[in-house]
Amino acid sequence: MMYRTLLMLLLCALPVRAQIAVSANDTTEIMVDGVHVMVPNASPDTVTLIDLSARSPKIIAELHAPSSWSGPPQMIAVTPDESIALLSSSLKVNPADPTKMTQDNKISVIDLKSSPPAVIATLDAGLFPNGIAINAAGTLALVANRGDSTVSIYTIAGTSVASAGSVSLQDKACGPSMPAFTPDGSTVYVTCTDTHKLAILSVRGTEVRDTGRSVVANLRPVGIEIRPTGDLAIVANIGNGPTGGVDTLTVVDIASSNPRVVDSVAVGIIPEGLALSPTGDYVAVSLINGTSFPKSSPFHHDANILKILRLTGSRLTPVAEARVSPWCQGVAWSNDERTVVIQCMIEKQIEVFEFDGKKLTRKPSIKMSGGPASIRTAWRPLSRPR
Repeated sequence: MMYRTLLMLLLCALPVRAQIAVSANDTTEIMVDGVHVMVPNASPDTVTLIDLSARSPKIIAELHAPSSWSGPPQMIAVTPDESIALLSSSLKVNPADPTKMTQDNKISVIDLKSSPPAVIATLDAGLFPNGIAINAAGTLALVANRGDSTVSIYTIAGTSVASAGSVSLQDKACGPSMPAFTPDGSTVYVTCTDTHKLAILSVRGTEVRDTGRSVVANLRPVGIEIRPTGDLAIVANIGNGPTGGVDTLTVVDIASSNPRVVDSVAVGIIPEGLALSPTGDYVAVSLINGTSFPKSSPFHHDANILKILRLTGSRLTPVAEARVSPWCQGVAWSNDERTVVIQCMIEKQIEVFEFDGKKLTRKPSIKMSGGPASIRTAWRPLSRPR
């Protein structure tokens, strides 16, 4: 408690500057009673820059770049200095049949500091690129490619991003969804959604290698976040949700020489979005909660759930929750941990909540130009002193 009080005083004493959240918005597909429907003559997908440091978060810029709802809501990543963002395009309109989608393989590089912000490069990835991770130094990015069980590697120098090859995962059936760097950048954990594990990669410079080691997570892990202290990973598992069952968050001890699950907490149906707060004290999770099921399904619900859990030691405990609009995707925190936002696809809005450590209070929502599907902020952890 003393640490948190001192942290808040320090933040108040610092000069205020914008904190950018970057939201990728899918304009191509909508959901009608549990069915994904193509939008005829859809306008291009958009990317929206939001100032999260404002008392009432507000849009500060928007541009066009291809994206998709299909994948974890961390298919965008921002460098620590907020100079660029990388965005995966996992699906695209099938040129042979515009009424259908097909797998894509593109990564957009977005210059966030240009006026106006713009896409400055488009790079190739593996098939069906999903989650993106950028190391704490802002020099290396990895993209998990679900379509071919590879991880693409990119070097970053200022606004210049270049391909540095890829690594083929030894677990060919992995179906990788999301990579996550440890704070020192030496290790990467990749969620293997199809084999229920975390693959462990080693990093030396720009060389990324699959060690062949893994951690059993839980049923179909997708999202992953690593605590700023580098000792624990939080993993969101979605395997029970499609059948109406309760899904879990697992806590993985990654400081041990033998990484393993040390806690598992039932949170609800399909924990799609996952975000650790900057200090690592809290976890925000977006629970689809059956809102993407047809209304005829016995597991259909009208409201998504935003849930906050506290991470104490290696244990997760629920703190607060709020009902939100249906089919909501990613979540993000402000640097002061007083604002939490959640993307809601059907209503095409980002819903905003104030968090005081005990409860969530709804604030005015932000209307978007498409269905917001992925959201990230720069990775600037506020580590607790040891």
